[in-house]
Amino acid sequence: MKLRIAIAQINCTVGDLEGNCRKITEYLNRAADFSVDIIAFPELAVTGYPPEDLLLKPHFVADNIEAMRKASASVGRMIAIIGFVNQVGKDIFNSAAIVYKGEIKSIYNKICLPNYGVFDEKRYFTPGNLPSIFKAGNLAFGVNICEDIWQPDGPTKVQADHGASLIVNINASPYYSGKMSQRENIITQTSRSNNVFIAYANLVGGQDELVFDGHSMIADPTGKVLCTAHIFREDLLIADLDVPLYKSKRIKKSIEVVKKLDLKNKRPALPKRGCEQLEPTAEVYEALLLGLRDYVNKNGFTKVVLGISGGIDSCLVATLAADAIGKENVTGVFMPTRYSSKESERDARELASNLGIKYIEISIDQIYKLYLMAFEKLFEGLSRDITEENIQARIRGNILMALSNKFGWLVLTTGNKSEMSTGYATLYGDMAGGLAVIKDVPKTLVYKLARYRNAIAKVIPDAVFTKEPTAELRPEQKDRDTLPPYEVLDPIIKAYVEEDKSLGEISVNGADRETIAKVIRMIDKSEYKRRQSPPGIKITPKAFGKDRRMPITNKYR
Repeated sequence: MKLRIAIAQINCTVGDLEGNCRKITEYLNRAADFSVDIIAFPELAVTGYPPEDLLLKPHFVADNIEAMRKASASVGRMIAIIGFVNQVGKDIFNSAAIVYKGEIKSIYNKICLPNYGVFDEKRYFTPGNLPSIFKAGNLAFGVNICEDIWQPDGPTKVQADHGASLIVNINASPYYSGKMSQRENIITQTSRSNNVFIAYANLVGGQDELVFDGHSMIADPTGKVLCTAHIFREDLLIADLDVPLYKSKRIKKSIEVVKKLDLKNKRPALPKRGCEQLEPTAEVYEALLLGLRDYVNKNGFTKVVLGISGGIDSCLVATLAADAIGKENVTGVFMPTRYSSKESERDARELASNLGIKYIEISIDQIYKLYLMAFEKLFEGLSRDITEENIQARIRGNILMALSNKFGWLVLTTGNKSEMSTGYATLYGDMAGGLAVIKDVPKTLVYKLARYRNAIAKVIPDAVFTKEPTAELRPEQKDRDTLPPYEVLDPIIKAYVEEDKSLGEISVNGADRETIAKVIRMIDKSEYKRRQSPPGIKITPKAFGKDRRMPITNKYR
């Protein structure tokens, strides 16, 4: 049987029921122009993913069901598989509607509910219990949802054993570096071991700290990936499959969607599709771009502001912002004190000029003097310490927030994962803002991303790569005064935070036991800071936030 299948890889917004359904209708119409037989939309396409505690609002669930009903009316002579929230009695389900000619023919309820990392599905959903087989003429196919396909003996195997030759798996699988190849391995192994075609439909777009990369794919029964959708952008992936007809004796239980598929002999030709791939650093850069762009746009902002210091972190964030939302929408603010070097001012100006972003310079030295005068009697006899350093950072945070209030700009913070891990950041200072763009990016990766971007077109000054990292909050200050070299620090953070290794299990070249223990103490002591930091874009297997939920009050060492 020559079957034409489509995957609508769309960018949904959580809670935008009307907008999401408009997009569903748009892609249904596009697919109809190509005489598609089956089209699959992502997991919870109607509500957006993850809807989180919106699911605890009965009116939200009811509105989603009504939106699903309206979206179904747009389905013509093709089978559409659309993710939404189903309700039976008091139970709600993460579901896929199987729709034909405006009618919901059946509903599949997700069986395997993930409850780890960023996933909280058992908090909201009741698991389904029936991995149904659906029939369309002589085609037998299965539908399941995301985690269902990751279980070797799960719904896919049951559906294949009962005669399905095609499995449509709809997903909202978030990105982290290395996830795409991991996902592809699961799909190819599952299609091969079960001798089925798999159409894997994934969500694309940014939602708070999560990025969905898309990368939808279709694999054949030998485990070969036939084609993939674009990465990090919306796409309509269409393919013609030679799907075998079912053997009636193998079909034990099935639900009929349509008695006969309206297969056409002549259809519009399809453009050739390959399998798109990016090298790892480019992949992370694109993920950050999408996460930043969608966070700004979906939250109703048009412009952003950030402090630019002439350091590598602010240079990278400014560059990402200009690439994501346009240089005309980015303002960089250089805020020097007596400790700021002329080199920093030069590099900040050069960056702004290279990017074409708006540059503002506001000296904070006089403001800093006023603070010191105000504390003069109270601090009399006490030596200067981190207190005076943090005052500078907090003045800068105040200025950026004032610009945000006055002009409606979103403040981007510039702290990286190395700093967020160890608490090498100032609450209400450089941590103040609406989005921490590189919060999950280790310092060593910051340099790689900056070099990658400069290889496309040089915008970050050469000097930024060679000067030693410094906060410039006191004379001759360097990051190494407080932290181990980043080449040593970042592997310790990865082992302790992302891999949950203990002190005794961590071994890093260039780090003795005392250094590793010091880093662990810094990470543990800084949980209260991270809890108050803005959301950041997840690009590693375990990011701070939903991925890692440690108690603030915690005596375990």
